[in-house]
Amino acid sequence: MIQRIQTIYLLLTFLTTGVLLFFVPLWTTNNGKPFYFMQDQFYTILLGLSTMLTIISIISYKKRQNQFVMGRLNIILNLILLGLFVYRSLNLSGEAATVSEKGIGMFLPIVAIVLLVLANKAIKKDEDLVKSVDRLR
Repeated sequence: MIQRIQTIYLLLTFLTTGVLLFFVPLWTTNNGKPFYFMQDQFYTILLGLSTMLTIISIISYKKRQNQFVMGRLNIILNLILLGLFVYRSLNLSGEAATVSEKGIGMFLPIVAIVLLVLANKAIKKDEDLVKSVDRLR
């Protein structure tokens, strides 16, 4: 359902992980070429899984508990991805020939995590509301 706020948060997460990273480089190499996530197979797989979890979570709006669990898994996956980005930038920064300038794409998993936390908070609020109504019957 598009009218629920968690769906809006999940759509924004999809735009962040599924669409925006195609246009925003993760970093720029020393020779001036931008490095996109598609150039590393591991990043492509992790971002693909994150995007798939977001899409499945949007589709399964009737099953709030599954939606909540998929949101948590997606948060963990984005934390792993962010950790890999930070590790690569700290490990290979400075004099290394592979990384010279960090791009805004490295910080997009943070945006996705914040949006997923907000979506999970709204899902939990809906679930609590349904439980309180069931208690009154």
